Amino acid sequence: MNFDIEADTVRVVGSDGEQAGVLPLREAVAKAQEEGLDLVMITANSSPPVCKVMDYGKFKYEASKKANLAKKRQHNFQIKEVKVRASTDQHDLDVKLKRARKFLESGDKVKLSVRFRGREMAYTSQGYDKLKEMAEQLKDVAKVERMPALDGRQMIMIIAPLKK
Repeated sequence: MNFDIEADTVRVVGSDGEQAGVLPLREAVAKAQEEGLDLVMITANSSPPVCKVMDYGKFKYEASKKANLAKKRQHNFQIKEVKVRASTDQHDLDVKLKRARKFLESGDKVKLSVRFRGREMAYTSQGYDKLKEMAEQLKDVAKVERMPALDGRQMIMIIAPLKK
C-alpha cells in the first residue's frame, strides 16, 4: 500500500464503524490486511490523519451508483424560442401557440419574442399586446416567469410550465 503521510501514526476506524484508536501506520495496514480489506485515508489534514478499514472497490462502486442516481433524478429543462412579429396574423399566431404549448407540455420553458424592424420600433406597444395575448392563451399550461421587456430590437417574455 502506498501512503504519502509524514505522520507515523493514524487514527483508525474499523470496518464495523467502531474507533480502533490511534495506531502506528504499519500496524493499521497490517490490521486492514488481516481482515482482507483496504486502509483508506478519509481525512489527511487532521492530526493525526484519519483512515478507515474498508473494501475500496466496493466504496468506489457505491459512490458511482449514488452519483448516477443523483444525475438521473435531476430535471434538465431547455428554453425553447417562439418568434413572431407584431404584424403576425391570427392563423400564424395559432400555429406558433400550438408549438409553444407542445414545448410547455414536454416540460421546457418557452421564450416568446417579438421582432421589430425599421419603423416598427415606434409601435412597441403592439408587440407588448401580442405577447400578453399569447400568455393569456397559454395560461392553462404556463405561468409568466419574466414579463415582456424590450431587448434591443426585440421584446422578450419567458413563460414556464405549470407544476403537475
